Amino acid sequence: MPQLKLFLRHWSLFILPFLVFQCGSYKAKPYDFPRPVDTKSKPIAYQEKKVYHIESAGIYVDNRFDGARVNDCRFNEDTLQITIEAENEPINPSPYYGFKIWSDTEKEILLELNYPNGRHRYYPKLSRNGKSWEWIDSTDFRLAADSVNAYLNLSVSPDTIWLAAQELNTSSDVRAWCLEKAAHSDVSFSTIGKSRLDRDLLHLEIGRGELRKKEAVLIISRQHPPEVTGYLAMQAFVDAILEDTPIANAFRAQFRILVFPLMNPDGVDLGHWRHNVGGVDLNRDWAYYHQPEVRQVANYFVKTLRQHKNKAVLGLDFHSTWDDVFYTMTDEVPAHIKGFKDYWLQGIAEAIPGYTPRDAPSAALTPTSKNWFATQLKADAVTYEIGDDTPRDFIREKGRISAYEMMKLLILRD
Repeated sequence: MPQLKLFLRHWSLFILPFLVFQCGSYKAKPYDFPRPVDTKSKPIAYQEKKVYHIESAGIYVDNRFDGARVNDCRFNEDTLQITIEAENEPINPSPYYGFKIWSDTEKEILLELNYPNGRHRYYPKLSRNGKSWEWIDSTDFRLAADSVNAYLNLSVSPDTIWLAAQELNTSSDVRAWCLEKAAHSDVSFSTIGKSRLDRDLLHLEIGRGELRKKEAVLIISRQHPPEVTGYLAMQAFVDAILEDTPIANAFRAQFRILVFPLMNPDGVDLGHWRHNVGGVDLNRDWAYYHQPEVRQVANYFVKTLRQHKNKAVLGLDFHSTWDDVFYTMTDEVPAHIKGFKDYWLQGIAEAIPGYTPRDAPSAALTPTSKNWFATQLKADAVTYEIGDDTPRDFIREKGRISAYEMMKLLILRD
């Protein structure tokens, strides 16, 4: 018995470090990018959820729903002033707004979108139900001379209308979309963790058959809450992968596709301009993983790829900016698939008459998801940006065609 205890003691001394190392190897490693960013949590200001009742004008403004953003509401000299403030500062100037509005009687009003610490970015959208949206008529909209604030001529009545910077796609909407996709036989839907406010981090696993040793494509979206057009492109991209076509069927059989459609559910539901509840730009946290959303997704990628011996060949992060652009890696960053981005963009250009994709390569200097895919997973990496005002039918077309060209390249490459 003493000999057995001695053996077990020595065995534990040997095996414990091995187990710790193995567990640690299933987590994303810190990485010192040349231009680091402080992503430790910072305080944010929460908007007050309420109905603003302007008694003198008989007008009501409501921000008590997910995806709303209003910080103050006043009626001055026949103008209804809606104040929009960021969750904290400094911050990218992406002032998001969203509210319901109605009145006691039918009337025409002048509405001012007021940004004390920003400037107008998103063209107003109107809805009668929060689901179907149309852009406000250009004759009813103008910018101030300094392009900071915006003015709208608006017809209001006892019937509620919704007004927002972009179409609402809240965490419940994204969940409904995930459940719809999960009806496909090659899709499984799960959650892999929680946000700071306990919202689910939603995940779609796409593929057919055995996971082991397959190459993997990683897709994420909505790190920045208002960037809805990138999310719409991601939806069209995923839909193309799920089509019942020879190339899509072959792609799902050959590859493992991991999708996180909503990286920042708290920010989306709270109507944030850019940050999560930790007051941080999640797309600068891919080095030390201070924020739980990035940490859990990065760890999941590392763990599941290693467990199943998958090689990540491509990482795509869908965003929105002023115009359509593909942020790619410079040639100094080794590519997993030689010439992939050039062939991919060329294929997209040839498939869409009159369209030339804009390629904007950059080195891996900052802790973004694109640079993390490239440096940590050694995958080809692209930030797929869609313009704020890109026509929605073109977003769907571009998303579908770019997915098809990607699948074709990955399947048919040498």
